[in-house]
Amino acid sequence: MNVKKTHLMIAVLFAGLVLLGGCKKSEPASPATPAATTQGQAATTAEAAKATASTVEQTACPVTGEKIDKNIFTEYKGKKVYFCMESCKAAFEKDPEKYIAKLPQFQQ
Repeated sequence: MNVKKTHLMIAVLFAGLVLLGGCKKSEPASPATPAATTQGQAATTAEAAKATASTVEQTACPVTGEKIDKNIFTEYKGKKVYFCMESCKAAFEKDPEKYIAKLPQFQQ
């Protein structure tokens, strides 16, 4: 009787390990043409570059170089530009192209 219980326990433990550990089938990868692979890689690279560009954060005022105040900003060409004070915002709005080179969100 002890032998039967031992075998039963081993079988239950094995079944539990299979269920918890997963018994995954490895499916063969679908064949891809070289052109499709290259296009996929190019799209992924472009997406990564876009994500990196969008995560660039401005930390300095383009007019004075001081730390920015996130409450003082304007939008220029669809991107927010932050300033340290209202007078810097006004200066930027008069001649934005003068300050573009100092803004990381416009560097490409």
